[in-house]
Parts: sequence; C-alpha cells; structure tokens
Amino acid sequence: GEAHLPEGPDGVAYPGLCRNGPGVREAPHALRLDMRRAVEALGGADAVAQLETYELGAGPKGETGRRPLDADWLVRRCGDVVLSRKDGEAAYHLAVVVDDAAQGITHVTRGEDLFSAAPLHRLLQALLRLRVPVWRHHRLIRDADGRRLAKRDLDVGLAERRAAGETPEGVRDRLGLPPAVFAETRR
Repeated sequence: GEAHLPEGPDGVAYPGLCRNGPGVREAPHALRLDMRRAVEALGGADAVAQLETYELGAGPKGETGRRPLDADWLVRRCGDVVLSRKDGEAAYHLAVVVDDAAQGITHVTRGEDLFSAAPLHRLLQALLRLRVPVWRHHRLIRDADGRRLAKRDLDVGLAERRAAGETPEGVRDRLGLPPAVFAETRR
C-alpha cells in the first residue's frame, strides 16, 4: 500500500523534492520557506517552543489559551510552505501575516479551517519580526448539505445576508461568537 504522507494546514506536506535541485530555472517556480532552516534561524526547537499563539476562542478540538509552537510539527507537518506562487504573487500565508501587521491588526478572527495555520503564521511573524496578534477561530457557516460557505466559491456574502434581513447578532450566533467578541482585550 501507499505510505500515509503527513498533512498540515495546506494538506499533504511538501516532501522537499526540489530543495537541493539545480539553481534558477527558466520556467516560473514557487518560492518556498525551508522550514528546517527557519527553525534554526530562530534558535532551534527550544527557542521555537518559546513562541506561542494565543487562542481566545476554542479550536476544532476545544484548544484554547496559550499554545506553544512545536518545531517538529512545523517541519514534518507544514513542510516547506509556499511563500510566493509561480505567478510571482505572495501566497496566502505570507500575504495574511504581512497584511495583518501592516494594518495593525491585534485580533485575528478566522474560520476553524485555518486553526492549524496559526502556528505557521506565528513562525512567519517571528522571522519577519512582526507584531503578534491573538486569534479566535469560529465554526464555519455551512449550507443544508454541510458544505462550508465561502466567498471563493461565490457564496452569499455579508452584504447579501444583511439585505435579506439577517442581523449582526444572527451572524455571530451562527459562527458561535459571543456577543462581546470584539470588545475582549488581550490576555
């Protein structure tokens, strides 16, 4: 049978097939973060364990509060994540970390499907010496068949929900967010 490959926030972790390949290629290629070197640059596994995420809500398995980073998980499960796509555009993980910092974001609220990406984002913040926010991950809104609703799938957005009469309180209830979620302070 086929060996099970480790999965991280982006699915199956990149196995590093091209890491030591020839230099610059003629064809466009993605730029990846060498996770082992990133961990070393931050001082190794013990130093990375001093970094943490702080979850205000509860992750998919009830995870909450301070969550130290695990260098082994980052190397084995995240692997060498894409920082820049073949088209030269910044990939999601790098883009959101830099964008959040540029906007002075202190509280990041994302869907629970992105809970496993928070340690990667924290690592990128450390490498780039960016301000560290706190996180809250909410349950996803799903349709009648259980499929998550997302703007990338052209599902109905908040403006359409408001026009249809849904209240902000109703949206917060569907996401499982407490009424005062935006008034909470850090730790």
